[in-house]
Amino acid sequence: MEAKNRTVISEFLLLGLSDDLELQPLIFSIFLSMYLVTILGNLIIILTISYYSHLHTPMYFFLSNLSANDICFSTSTIPKMLLNIQKQDQNISYMGCISQVCFVSVFGGMENCLLAVMAYDRYVAICHPLRYTIIMNPCLCVMLALISLFISTAVALLHSLMVLRLSFCTEPKIPHFFCELGQIIKRSCSDPLINNILIFVTACVFGGVPVAGIIFSYVNIVFSLLRMPSSIGKHKAFSTCGSHLSVVSLFYGTGFGIYISSAVTDSSWKSAVASVMYSVVPQMLNPFIYSLRNKEMKEALRKLISMTTSTMYQLLRAWVSRVNQCEICQSVRNFCHCILPK
Repeated sequence: MEAKNRTVISEFLLLGLSDDLELQPLIFSIFLSMYLVTILGNLIIILTISYYSHLHTPMYFFLSNLSANDICFSTSTIPKMLLNIQKQDQNISYMGCISQVCFVSVFGGMENCLLAVMAYDRYVAICHPLRYTIIMNPCLCVMLALISLFISTAVALLHSLMVLRLSFCTEPKIPHFFCELGQIIKRSCSDPLINNILIFVTACVFGGVPVAGIIFSYVNIVFSLLRMPSSIGKHKAFSTCGSHLSVVSLFYGTGFGIYISSAVTDSSWKSAVASVMYSVVPQMLNPFIYSLRNKEMKEALRKLISMTTSTMYQLLRAWVSRVNQCEICQSVRNFCHCILPK
């Protein structure tokens, strides 16, 4: 009888960050700018690493994977939000919402795993430098990336399938700009105990293990740095970890911040704004952190920009030269000189 009282919904409502119509153009402009910066910055990182052979190392291989993942992470949430603002429509289909939950879980989990793998790479490079090329061979690097993707996909599919078993009595309003797993479960009229247990277990196992791996790697790195006799060697070794440590602090700091804020306050608006800090901001800032703090990346980017500028200048000169040699263009130019007043 209870099942008969439940209606089958076809869509959810994404309330976004604000219901003030006057703020919508500003929100649209800010998020469009952030999305374009994210796409452009991460694409430049990928192209730079792909173009220069001296960057074909395990560290930059994982960095290119992280940049590709950041592009996918942002693409799974922001375009739908921009489309809704443009159309002034808050609706998202039921399957579209479940798909968004799945993709956000995949790319969020993938980022979590990649940061742990990159910490392990820095641990091997600093603590076992003579065996680095043997341990971090191309086969292991590819296998670690594939394992990260497999684990993230498996966990995301498990969460998505468990959401499909939930029932919703009315059209649920989600106070976020994307379909967040926790918010969907809260708005279900089914018993969410199994879903909450699953979230807790996966967060402890697939979230705690990478965090523990990162902590273990950096504890060993610190001890190795303390044993180094040369201060120059310490600075050089730590500089290779500085970018990764900044990205780790940004990702986990914002992630823990949102859960602390959601536990302290019941404001759905503050929770939605906090979700921006882990789903949009880190993905936008990661390319800048790696390009500004890493000497090799800065040098490679400088060469790439210089080469691109030079190529465009040569193409422009060639085009101007062809225009000047074109007989039709010369005739048009002479005709204009004749009819225009001097």
